[in-house]
Amino acid sequence: MPESNSKKPYIAAVSGSMRETSSNTRVLLAATSLLQGAYDIRLSDHIQTLPPFNPDSDHDHSQAPLPVKQWRQFIAEASAVMICTPEYAAGIPGSLKNALDWLVSSGEFVNKPTAAISASPGQGGGSIALASLAGTLRIMTATLPDNCTHSIAFVSKKLTATGVDPETETELQQLATNLSKLTTTA
Repeated sequence: MPESNSKKPYIAAVSGSMRETSSNTRVLLAATSLLQGAYDIRLSDHIQTLPPFNPDSDHDHSQAPLPVKQWRQFIAEASAVMICTPEYAAGIPGSLKNALDWLVSSGEFVNKPTAAISASPGQGGGSIALASLAGTLRIMTATLPDNCTHSIAFVSKKLTATGVDPETETELQQLATNLSKLTTTA
């Protein structure tokens, strides 16, 4: 989904998976499409280009590598952020954690309306990853109420050719509505 040149507020959509056929990216696109009328949706590809986080190289934010500056600007300018992550080894993928680490000291998530989703082919729905992601976002002082988090178990059974099944779409619609309400009060 290319970035829009529109001045309409946008939702930053961040997939924790870099797989080309990622279930998490498909869930993310289904969830953000429910906000399409009120917002532009901009799917991030930033986590693929970020260097490994090193606090020694982040003392002066103006000297950060260009991909880090672009990532920070992308999140800073968003009206809200929606992240969907898989669970790897009982946590979030290292590439997503690296991307978040670059934002800890620069503050782009401070009071940022945020939604977090985990989706997994297993019974747990990535709930351990979701708890880890939510914990990280809350430490960064993102606005992330419980009604803006959602875990999807057996995700491969819930994906369809055009999105997600009706039950999952209803759950994602509620999450999208909750996120949208946060942006009007922020």
